[in-house]
Amino acid sequence: MRVADAPRLSLPARVARPRASKVEQPVDQVELSDLVEVKHRRELRGAWVASVWNINFPSSSNLDAETQKREMRQMLDRLKECGFNSVFFQVRPEGDALYRSELEPMSHYLTGKQGQDPGYDPLAYMVEQAHERNLEVHAWLNPYRASSSLRTEQVAPHIAVEHPEHVHPYDTTKWMDPGAEVVRQKLVDVCRDITKRYDVDGIHFDDYFYPYPKDGLEFPDQKTYAAYQAAGGKLARDDWRRENVNRAVRDVQAAVREEKDYVRFGISPFGLPAPDKPEGTSGFNQYEGIYADTQKWMDEGWVDYLAPQLYWRTDQPKQAYDKLVNWWADHSQEGRYIFAGNDLRALGTNPKWNVAEYRKQLQLSRAKHPEGSQGNIWWNVGPLLENRQNINSVFKQEFYREPALTPALSTAKNQQVSAPALTQSGRKVRMTHQDAAPLKAWTVYRQVGEEWKLDRVLPGQQTEVELSAGQWAIAAASKSGVESKGVRVTVA
Repeated sequence: MRVADAPRLSLPARVARPRASKVEQPVDQVELSDLVEVKHRRELRGAWVASVWNINFPSSSNLDAETQKREMRQMLDRLKECGFNSVFFQVRPEGDALYRSELEPMSHYLTGKQGQDPGYDPLAYMVEQAHERNLEVHAWLNPYRASSSLRTEQVAPHIAVEHPEHVHPYDTTKWMDPGAEVVRQKLVDVCRDITKRYDVDGIHFDDYFYPYPKDGLEFPDQKTYAAYQAAGGKLARDDWRRENVNRAVRDVQAAVREEKDYVRFGISPFGLPAPDKPEGTSGFNQYEGIYADTQKWMDEGWVDYLAPQLYWRTDQPKQAYDKLVNWWADHSQEGRYIFAGNDLRALGTNPKWNVAEYRKQLQLSRAKHPEGSQGNIWWNVGPLLENRQNINSVFKQEFYREPALTPALSTAKNQQVSAPALTQSGRKVRMTHQDAAPLKAWTVYRQVGEEWKLDRVLPGQQTEVELSAGQWAIAAASKSGVESKGVRVTVA
C-alpha cells in the first residue's frame, strides 16, 4: 500500500461438508425451535498482510514450509486475540502467486526463486487456518505490477516471459500495460481462478493501476494506444487509460459474481478522491495521475466496497481525516460500504502517532456507520506482531472488545437464511443447518435485560457449543453475511 516514507505496495476448491447421518440421540436431548429476532452492529475489522519485499509474510524467503506455516498460525492467532474478523492476504504482489496456479508462477518471496514450490499451498493453508479462527480471508492482488525490481528473474508462465511486449520498465519496477487485451484478460482469469478454486471471502485490489508518476516519466503505452486509434477508438489518451482500468474492474467483478455471488470484491484506492474533494483538501490527483475513477466504480456497482487509504492524522488540515472519511461515506451508494484504511505502521514514528490518534480515527469512522462507513483495514499486521507500544491490549480491551460479523453484502439484502436446528443436552447445544448455501458462522447471543447481546461468533464448521446458565439464542449466518433468526436456548 502506498505510504509516504515506506516502499510502495501500494482451499483448494471448497469441499462440501457431508451431511450428518441420523443417529439415535440420548433421551435427555431436546430439540429447540423457539425463534427470536437478533442482530448486532456489523463491522469489518481487517489487517493487510503484505508479501512484497517480505514485509509481513513470510518474514524471509529462506524459511522452510513448516516455519512459514508456524509464522502464519502465529499471525492469525494474534489477529483473533485482538478482535479482528478479516485478513487481507497479498497473493499476487507482482504477476506471481502465493498459491498453486497454472496461470502464474509461484512468488520468489516464498523461496527466493520465482516458480519454485515452497512445499505447500500458502493460500489454501491461510484459508483453512483463518476459517478455523473465524477470520475471513480476502485475496489481495496487485493488478498491474509485473515486478517490484528490475533485477528479479522471471519464469513462465509470468506475463513478462509470455508477453514481454506488454511489460515495460518504469523507474525501478516493471509494469504491465493496462491497455493490452492480454493483460486485462490475464487479470480477470486469475481472479476467476482464485474465486473458483479457493474458499476465499473476498477479492481485493490495492491502488496500483497505472504507476504513480515518477519525475515526469511517461508510461510507454504508445503502441497500444496507437492500435486502439487504428481500430477506430476516439477517446483521448487519458480517457482511454481510465476506460482500460474501468473495464478491468467491471470484468473482474462480473467474473467473481459468476463463480460465487457471496465473494466480496473491493478496492483500496489512494485516500484523496480528487482535488478539493472535500473542500480544502489538496494532494495527489489519482483521477489524472493513475487513472482511477473511484466514484464511477462505486456508482456503477462494480465494487462491494472501497477502502480509501486515509493515512493522515486528524490534525493535518490539507488531508483532514474527519473530512475525508465523511466524504467517502457520504458518496457510498446502495448499501456498498466504505472501510477506511488506517496507517497502523506509523504508530510511534513520532509523538503524534499515538493511541489517542487511532482512537480518534476509529471514532470518526464509526460515527459515519449509518452512511456506510462500516469498518476499517489496518496497514499493516506488523505492529500487532511486535505488539508495538502494547497496542494489542488496546485492540483487545477497547477497540475490538465486542465481537462482530462483517457487514452483509448489499447484493444479498433479500436473502432469507433458515434458523439453525438445535439439540440441547444440559449445557451443550448441537447445531445443524438445512440450507444448501454455504454457512459462514454461528452467532451466539445472551439475553441481557430485554435485549439480545452478541456474546460470540463461532466458525460455521463448528457443530457444538457449551453455554453457561442463562437465556441464549443461536443464529446462522450465510457466506453473504445474512443472519437468520435466533433459536432460543435456556440453560439452567
